Amino acid sequence: MWKNATQTVFGAGAERARLVLVGEQPGNEEDLRGEPFVGPAGRLLDQALERAGIDRRTAYVTNAVKHFKWEQKGTRRLHKKPGAREIAACLPWLEAEIDLLRPEVLILLGATAVQAVLGPSVRVSTERGKVVESRFSSKMLITVHPSSLLRLPPDADREAEMSRFVDELGVATRILARRSA
Repeated sequence: MWKNATQTVFGAGAERARLVLVGEQPGNEEDLRGEPFVGPAGRLLDQALERAGIDRRTAYVTNAVKHFKWEQKGTRRLHKKPGAREIAACLPWLEAEIDLLRPEVLILLGATAVQAVLGPSVRVSTERGKVVESRFSSKMLITVHPSSLLRLPPDADREAEMSRFVDELGVATRILARRSA
């Protein structure tokens, strides 16, 4: 997986982040720049975080898989879903990031993040919006990856799904506010 990637893309953000967001894998822009969530999905995540009242500068963002897995289509590098082997190979890095930060809230963005942290039997489609416990954090929220919103047709459904995503991120805002009080 790493041999076609430009570089390893580690997480980034506040050293004392109370909130950690775990995505799936870097995309094309992330691979080229070496930073997580700086491409189209990252820009959409920034918009959603702002609408939910979360300052990204106070959070930490990372991915379950640290390299961009892709296939060439003409001049474009298209995302390929990482497999269990890639997820398992990158899990020690993810565990180390979470262990160092010890976040109060952990948000899992998409199926690969959920699979890495909770295992392959947990489905985003049935667990979306739920707050669960794990060995990583007592408050963990399961939701979609922002890239899934980008793939929706640009009609009323896209805005409805964006609003739902913002509402789910808002759950983290409320948890953190209660813990600060």
